[in-house]
Amino acid sequence: MQPFLHVADLSLRFGGTTAIRDVGFELDEGSLLAIIGPNGAGKTSIFNCLSGVYRPQQGSIRFRGTDLRGLRPDAIARLGVARMFQNIELFDNLTVLDNLMLGRHRHLRYSTLSALLYDRRARRAEVANRRVIEDIIDFLQIQAIRRSMVGMLPYGLKKRVELGRALAMEPALLLLDEPVAGMNAEETEDMARFILDVRSELGVTMIMIEHEMGLVMDIADEVLVLDFGERIAHGPPAQVQRDPAVIKAYLGEAS
Repeated sequence: MQPFLHVADLSLRFGGTTAIRDVGFELDEGSLLAIIGPNGAGKTSIFNCLSGVYRPQQGSIRFRGTDLRGLRPDAIARLGVARMFQNIELFDNLTVLDNLMLGRHRHLRYSTLSALLYDRRARRAEVANRRVIEDIIDFLQIQAIRRSMVGMLPYGLKKRVELGRALAMEPALLLLDEPVAGMNAEETEDMARFILDVRSELGVTMIMIEHEMGLVMDIADEVLVLDFGERIAHGPPAQVQRDPAVIKAYLGEAS
């Protein structure tokens, strides 16, 4: 059987600068991989390659047997890859419900004409999509803010809505880019619980970039460590945090 996600010999260069050099890893379905490393290590570049924003010069990215390299972001999204962004990318002037509905775009199966006429096919599709959104609202416990304008919400709830919009795509693979960045302890605990529920209840496979090491060590199945675009460690959290190369990358060599 082919692995759920197989990344091999991935390299990405910008002119004379190498962002990623010969990085490879595999991901089993239903697991949660954390990618960590100092700033500038290449973590976000990995996500941009996985989602089609960047096109690597070398290597392969096989998702459920399909090579993603060279595909456009919308084609990769249709294959079942969704992303929660580090910087909130919601529409402040729309309600929570409307922002979540935008995540259903790839599931629309009717024409522009049907939408303009709002015919039977369009009405049926909207009812079905709204049913999915209501389930997500219940899952994330945001019933009380479903009609609120996103721009009026506190930061922690905005991040939860951002997660909800990604889930609205019904992804098979979810990319979480620093999901608890800027959160207080209570908000971080809530987000960690929802991430675990996404894996256990929805069965979504995830890759997470995160600087909060407590969160990484608590919820990740495996950890991939990058430094200057190269893989320096990969394995279970307890093993990775004892790795001398990881300690050196984060703390520097002892004087």
